[in-house]
Amino acid sequence: MSSTVRRASVVAALGTLSLAVPLFGPLVAGGLAALVAVAGFTVRSGRVFDVLALPADREDGRLNSLLAFVLAVVVLGSLVGATSLPWSIVIGVVVLVGYGDLSEAVAGLYTTDRAVTAAAFCVGGGVAASVGQLLTHALNGGSIPTLAPTAVFLGASGALAAAILRARLPRYDDPLVVVVTGGLCWLLWRLDPSISAPELALALGVMIVLGYLSYALDTASVAGMLAGILLGLLTIVLGGWSWFVVLISFFGIGGLSTKFRYQEKRARGVAEGNDGARGSANVFSNSAIALVAVLGYAASDAGLLAVDSLLFQYAFAGAVATALGDTLSSEIGGVFPSPRLITTLEPVAPGTDGAVTWQGQVAGIAGITIVGAISLWLAAPIGPLGFGVIVAAGTVGILADSLFGATLEGNTLDNGSVNFCATLTGAVVAALLLAPLGIV
Repeated sequence: MSSTVRRASVVAALGTLSLAVPLFGPLVAGGLAALVAVAGFTVRSGRVFDVLALPADREDGRLNSLLAFVLAVVVLGSLVGATSLPWSIVIGVVVLVGYGDLSEAVAGLYTTDRAVTAAAFCVGGGVAASVGQLLTHALNGGSIPTLAPTAVFLGASGALAAAILRARLPRYDDPLVVVVTGGLCWLLWRLDPSISAPELALALGVMIVLGYLSYALDTASVAGMLAGILLGLLTIVLGGWSWFVVLISFFGIGGLSTKFRYQEKRARGVAEGNDGARGSANVFSNSAIALVAVLGYAASDAGLLAVDSLLFQYAFAGAVATALGDTLSSEIGGVFPSPRLITTLEPVAPGTDGAVTWQGQVAGIAGITIVGAISLWLAAPIGPLGFGVIVAAGTVGILADSLFGATLEGNTLDNGSVNFCATLTGAVVAALLLAPLGIV
């Protein structure tokens, strides 16, 4: 057994002690946490130290990673009672990280494929989180069949979010992963997601297949694949399948457009890096506003926000239309000569921030129209007038993207920030047009 597996096994076992809360109460669990913290302070050498220490711990001569992990759990636990955060989520997140790490470490004994080890983390952590929540509910007299779909949804969402964070942060930051993942699961639980077990199984199955295809076709990196799966799952459960079809139009068409005459774009210096495989930062910079709209819609539906839910549906469509329009205008327009700066219309070199071609603009508007047409076709509240709103919002969004690129990119904003601001513009324009047109 490797040292990584041994450490992960011990941390997973320590995480299992969190079940002492429903078994014996928070005071006993707090005592166990205190004992682990004392061990972290006092154990500075020997076999236990060698098993639990990360490289940074060896440099410090103390088990700081273990202490930080315990502190993160204590921070979450201290919110129980004072807020609506339930113990089931705290326990679920603790065992998620512990058994996710263990599953990843075991998978690492047999392969160095990052996609496989990330999948092992998600499966092991997601199953552990689901079981931990259900055991907590059962020990408190809850009904497992009734609570199972929500527990699995939270476990899967938490595992995907934790895996994305793990890909972006050093291993020493697992405590931060615990706190952030716990906060996300708490938010999702507050939104009161209602989905049947068959629907959830279908949603997970569809997203896993599509996520794998995006990775296999080199349109997404491992982190980008995980981010896409998470966004798709949240959209299906909190918004619905019609929302998902709108979102997947961006991922599918946008991903394929990245591969369009890729070598030619690479030679011109305008190709997406990493062979066109988009990472989690790219996915979230283009989709963060759409995700906020989904969460806002669910919060409105759950009575947590006194805002018409239709406003969020249009904001979602406006953001996705902008994202797809911008992607197509860049990827298709990048193969044509004579780009011009949008602010002055002067000819500029290919790849210049804020440069556009008429062919790219036509492709962008075509993408926006696709999103508007899908929304009109599948979303019952969106009629012909709503289709016009989405097209107008997306058009303003891609123009804003070019303007931000020409004036702010490179000095004030990076490309991801420009994408974020553009999709925000598309969402806001879509929402602002509703009242004057009498839609809301």
